[in-house]
Amino acid sequence: MSTRVILVEDHTEIRNGLVFLINNSSDYSCLGFADAESAFSYLESQDVDVILLDIKLPGMSGIEFARLLRQKHPNIQIIMCTVYEDDEKIFEALAAGANGYLLKKSSPMVIIDAIKDVLNGSAPMSGSIARKVVNFFQKKPATTTHDLSMRESEILNLLADGFSNKEIADKDTIS
Repeated sequence: MSTRVILVEDHTEIRNGLVFLINNSSDYSCLGFADAESAFSYLESQDVDVILLDIKLPGMSGIEFARLLRQKHPNIQIIMCTVYEDDEKIFEALAAGANGYLLKKSSPMVIIDAIKDVLNGSAPMSGSIARKVVNFFQKKPATTTHDLSMRESEILNLLADGFSNKEIADKDTIS
């Protein structure tokens, strides 16, 4: 059975291109939607494993949709796929329930790998996004809600340096 993916992206060319890419990768089937409301309607009758979600959408924003998804469909893996690199959007998306955060300029292979990674329990992030997360934790005083183990900090730093999840797993001999 293939992994069921939906993409919520209002730009037709980007949506069609990513849907084509995902559908032509082994073990994935993908449908695209131009807005969150249409995607949510689809989810009322269909099971989905992963949602690639833009932030700026007509109607309900991607961040609002992520919040709603987390409440109604907690098992769906959510990867934000957007152009926004500002701290506010990143942390708002992650706080809303996103499991990963990729920039649209990511290579097609990175996007495909991110789908696989999120299903395996990873939190895929573009390197520059991971760096912002690392900087956030390094600037903030440690609290019980933000403490990272040495291993977590090491992995996050490697992500920020641009290493892929596979490279990190190979380097640290972890799955």
